[in-house]
This record gives sequence, structure tokens and C-alpha cells, in this order.
Amino acid sequence: MGQKRIAIFGSTGSIGTQALDVIAANPDLFSAEILTAQSNDVLLIEQALKFNPNTVVIGDERKYAAVKEGLKHTDIKVFAGEKAIHEVASLDCYDMMLAAIVGYAGLKPTLRAIELGKAIALANKETLVVAGDIIMRKAMEKRIPIIPVDSEHSAIFQCLVGEGRNKIEKIILTASGGPFLGKKPNFLVNVKKDHALQHPNWSMGAKITIDSATLMNKGLEMIEAKWLFNLNYDQIQVMVHPQSIIHSMVQFEDGSIKAQMGMPDMKLPIQYALAFPNRIPNDFPRYDFKKPGTLTFEEPDIKTFRNLALAMEAMRQGGNMPCILNAANEIAVYAFLRNRIGFLDMTEVVEQTMQKIPFLETPTLEEYFETDGEARNFAASLIHM
Repeated sequence: MGQKRIAIFGSTGSIGTQALDVIAANPDLFSAEILTAQSNDVLLIEQALKFNPNTVVIGDERKYAAVKEGLKHTDIKVFAGEKAIHEVASLDCYDMMLAAIVGYAGLKPTLRAIELGKAIALANKETLVVAGDIIMRKAMEKRIPIIPVDSEHSAIFQCLVGEGRNKIEKIILTASGGPFLGKKPNFLVNVKKDHALQHPNWSMGAKITIDSATLMNKGLEMIEAKWLFNLNYDQIQVMVHPQSIIHSMVQFEDGSIKAQMGMPDMKLPIQYALAFPNRIPNDFPRYDFKKPGTLTFEEPDIKTFRNLALAMEAMRQGGNMPCILNAANEIAVYAFLRNRIGFLDMTEVVEQTMQKIPFLETPTLEEYFETDGEARNFAASLIHM
């Protein structure tokens, strides 16, 4: 296995920083050639000085001068702005893109990389939620792999290696249940962001942590799984598994179930995606069967956590409805993190936006972009941001 050149889009976030840890531990196998960040110029400079990439991009153009100054004694190319993030995806200095930009913003650079025939390690589920049909079709045309980084989708992917000819009966996505497992609306109405940001098992960025608390994350993962594994609505089941040891399961048509297990550590699926098809040694924590512990499973409470029900409905309808759901949710989470709306208000914003924005059964890519903008504007109008 020769050295693989990695472009990390979203290098200063939770996935990006852990990916750089994996690269640092395996310098013979990986190099970081492109690093992009939205606004964390200090960490981006620090990463660039350590990994000496070909190119860095800071999304916030106001931070360009600081990054340029910080890297003036290097040969690293420095760019700024959203357009530059899209354009550097066209560079030929990398083999695989780690798509780790949070939210809808990750769609365009990922699409650009696919069009150029680059392998994708996908940590940005919103790309497939918004335009999964177009993304997967282009990946098939270009014959490039999309290897999932989400722990649940990585688990399904790992369970399917060697099973290409065998029919999937269903997949079971596991959910930790988040910090409010078992709570009812009379408790949730008073939840503040500090409480919602305390996930029991995983260390993640703010957006995905809030999505986990509302179970929207699991809904987005269902939609992503539909496209990644070419499944129907009724082949995807969610089970709450509070211990987060079984990351997901596949049930085949003979009734046999394969599960992928491990400690809740995102470095493992990141390393698996970067090194695929090889497994490489590491010193990550191991699950110990000798220690007493119980693995439990229960149905999710979709009456209380209605975001999951809304996501299921969006997946059932298809078309641009998942795009509407995602756009409204991004606006709602942004508002909640700034104390503009309450925990349960996020669901109301998403539901009203899904009812308001016109449904399109087979949107073009341009119509997906337009839908996203319309849904964001309407959701924001509900919040008075």
C-alpha cells in the first residue's frame, strides 16, 4: 500500500482533527495535501505547519491575511472564500477527499471531487440527504468508491464486504438515544443548549450533537443509508442501543444478522475509510468482553422525538423533501445554539417548512439548490433571527 494523498475538507472540525491524528500516526501510508476550514484560522495554521499540505483554504475571507501571514515562511498555497473551497476540490494533488464539512456546505466540493474521479471518504451525511440520487449516479458513472465515515454507515459497509451477491433483507441502524433518552416533552421543553451538548458516548461537533439529542441525526442517517446501500424505505430500521458498542447490523434474506462492534471512537471508522480495503494496526481502546456489561436495545420514541418521524416521512416521500427537511433543520439548530428558540421549537420549524415549500418529485441539481435556499429563508422567517 503506497502513500495515499488525502484532502481534508473541514480539517478543524471533530472529524478533521481526528483524521489528522490518524495521518500523523501513519506517515508512510497517508499525507495531508489539502486542508480547508471555515473560520478557525489559528488551528488551520497550526495544522498546516505540522502537515505541510500543498494548499489550504480559509472559508472566512476576513481571516485570509492572518492565514497568509502565519504561513509566509512556507511554500503552502493559501486561498480564501467559499468559491475557493469548491475550486481546490479540482486540484490534482490528492487521491481521496475526506468530506468532513458540516451540513449542506459540503455538497458542492464533494460533487466536484466526484466529477474528477476522486475517491470519497464521506463524513458529511447531508450531501446524500440533499441530493443522494444525483451524487450516487455520478459516483457510479465515474466508478469511484464512496466509503462512509459515519460509524453506523461504516458498520453497514464493513458488514457487506464480501456479500456483494447476497440480498439485504434490512439494515438496523443503532442510536445511542442521546442525552435525553426516556425523557418526555414536559422535560424537553426546558432543555438548554449546554445540557443538549453533553452526549453520553461520543465527542462530536455542536451541530451533530444537537441532532443526536433530537434524533434528527438518526433520521438523516436513514436517508443517507437509503442512497449508500440502494435500499427501500421499509428496509431501514432504527433501534436505540444506549451502550454504542454495536454500531449497526445487516440482516440478510436467510435471516442471518452481521453486526460490527467496537468502542465508540470515531478514529476507527475514519482510519478504515482512509485505508480501505486494508485494515491497519493502531492503539485505539478495545472492547473487553471480560468486563461485565449488558447490551440493550429498544424502539425509538418517535412520538416524543418527532424529528425522527419527520425524517422518516421525508424519506418516504423522496424528491426534494429530504432537502427541505435538512435546510430547515440546519436553520433551527443554528437558532437553538444561539438561544433564539427552545429545544422542541426546532421540530416545529422543520415541520412547518416541510408543509410550506413546494414538493418536487424528480428535482434537478439546480432545483435542489433553489429548494435549499427557499427552505432556509422560510425557516428563518419563523424564528425572527
